[in-house]
Amino acid sequence: MRSYIYGPVPSRRLGYSLGVDILPFKTCSMDCIYCQLGSGAKTTVQRKEYVPVRAVLAQIRAALAGSRRIDAVTFSGSGEPGLNSGIGKIIRGIKKTTGIPVVVLTNSSCLVSQKGRQEFLAADIVVPSLDAATDRIFQKINRPHASLKVDKIIDGLVRFRQEFAGRIWLEIMLVKGVNDGPAHLKKLKEAVARIRPDKVQLNTVVRPPAERSARPLNRAELKKIRVFFGENAEIIADFKAGSRKADAGDIPASILAAVGRRPMTARDLSLSLGLPAEEISAQIIRLQAAGKVRAVPHHDRLYYEKA
Repeated sequence: MRSYIYGPVPSRRLGYSLGVDILPFKTCSMDCIYCQLGSGAKTTVQRKEYVPVRAVLAQIRAALAGSRRIDAVTFSGSGEPGLNSGIGKIIRGIKKTTGIPVVVLTNSSCLVSQKGRQEFLAADIVVPSLDAATDRIFQKINRPHASLKVDKIIDGLVRFRQEFAGRIWLEIMLVKGVNDGPAHLKKLKEAVARIRPDKVQLNTVVRPPAERSARPLNRAELKKIRVFFGENAEIIADFKAGSRKADAGDIPASILAAVGRRPMTARDLSLSLGLPAEEISAQIIRLQAAGKVRAVPHHDRLYYEKA
């Protein structure tokens, strides 16, 4: 049976996050140039129950009943989680089981409709993204489904703020030379003022992107933009490790499952699996020799992904 959960994985903003993946691979309404899942998939806005709700909840409950540290249950993974029409049922099912915060990472496209917004209302934190404030930049960076327009997405975010009692952390993914120009940043700031999120989280291309042309901003550039957006803006910080028990399961299988979801560094894997860096390195060498894992250099880091 397919696993609908992964991790817990170290998250720069959520601690140890149990990932929930409720979609077939690369099922998304956008094909962003910075996407760590690669490029070329056909976009869709079709909402349906892609995977069985009961099976997902059973796996989440089993994970929560274990001894591993979990700081958040986070919907992310293989695409836009709001496309799964059962996400509201799953969120409410989790809330009946645990007090651990439920987080939804979304590209905001499903917030255009009232039904889409309702699905997220039971969550504790919603992290919607808004990378563009004009349709020209929207097309360039997010490569959305033909039916999507950025002004409708901004309107949906404004309405969601009015309806949602939880926290909204609005993420802006900045790509050098694409959406970081002064005129465009001004328009983004105007959109943020309308949305009124609890936080504005500035991010950049830190994992191998779908397109090599998607380049990151440096720390100084991010700091300047943070000042521009004001006091509730922050640069997403590096993950700070806490206590973690070692994973006693099948280590190679755990590594393959982790890098199959997203590219990870050896340090990411060490933190996620609770194993010494030396053990992770030895296992990676074996997996590379077997042709199961490949290394992808990205700026000053080496990431590993499933071959």
